[in-house]
Amino acid sequence: MTEYKDILVCGELVDGNLASITTELLGCGRKLADSLQENLSCMLSSDAIGEASKEAIAFGADKVYAIEHPSLKEYQADSYMQAAEKLVKEILPRIILMGQTFMGRDLAPRLAFRLSTSLATDCLDLSIDPETKALRQTRPVYGGNAQAIFTSELMPQMATIRPKAMSPLDRDDSRKGEVIPFKIDIDMSKVRTKILETMKEEAVGIKLEDASAIVSGGRGLGGPEPFKTTLRELADLLHGAVGTTRPPVDNGWVPAAVYIGLTGKIVAPDIYIAIAISGSSQHIAGCSGSKHIIAINKDPEANIFREAEFGVVGKYEEVVPAFINKLKELLAD
Repeated sequence: MTEYKDILVCGELVDGNLASITTELLGCGRKLADSLQENLSCMLSSDAIGEASKEAIAFGADKVYAIEHPSLKEYQADSYMQAAEKLVKEILPRIILMGQTFMGRDLAPRLAFRLSTSLATDCLDLSIDPETKALRQTRPVYGGNAQAIFTSELMPQMATIRPKAMSPLDRDDSRKGEVIPFKIDIDMSKVRTKILETMKEEAVGIKLEDASAIVSGGRGLGGPEPFKTTLRELADLLHGAVGTTRPPVDNGWVPAAVYIGLTGKIVAPDIYIAIAISGSSQHIAGCSGSKHIIAINKDPEANIFREAEFGVVGKYEEVVPAFINKLKELLAD
């Protein structure tokens, strides 16, 4: 009988450093590993990993499997799949964690199929069943209107975690761990696509996923101008970012990079201000993790008020400028 043991985080790198989702996964994985009294491992794949291995240990990993290969410089499904599949089949982890990111959404289902196991995606919480030792996976269902808890008897157990749903541990550079170089020969004949060029979009202000405050606007704003003026001014005062729903993106008012929703960015700021947003389930699925939701809408029956902790019924043209002026007064004191 095959023995599965320990927890494996499939990490991501950004410019040679751990991505924020990786530190969140390590924080979650550390708690699960402690509950099972097992080890937490982290897989890092790149052409050159450098100091990121030590960084992973500082954020909670006991072991780091460093996989270096020229074809792993940027995420590409066929090459990353070969690396992940070989490592998993050799070390046989009990639980595999990935982020609900571009990479995780693409790689996790492929790997689950190769391993003949199940996968719970976009999880908001993970825990260990004290009796069965199975992974309890909590994820949104029905467009974010409810949450369900899943367990599976198939091994290994796999889950992707929504960004910002988990908190990273405090970095501790005194932690001890083991860095294990894991050699692999990538079969390039199985790599069916080639990355010709990578273009980075210039970020204006604070990155949406990292913002502690988000000012988001919907179709009710009527055009692109309020996003550039009113919403931007409020966001700057809060040291936050501007977001949106799907219709303004479809209408070309704002770029798709700031779209928040089930098929867009998933955010969980401290403050989420929804202006002229009706509150469809698809949008709520992208911001339901916010600590405090404030809604401003002229329709008292708008669904957004069911989700909001605080709400103002009124025209945004009147409410938001008054809010901005009061905020300026408070900041000036």
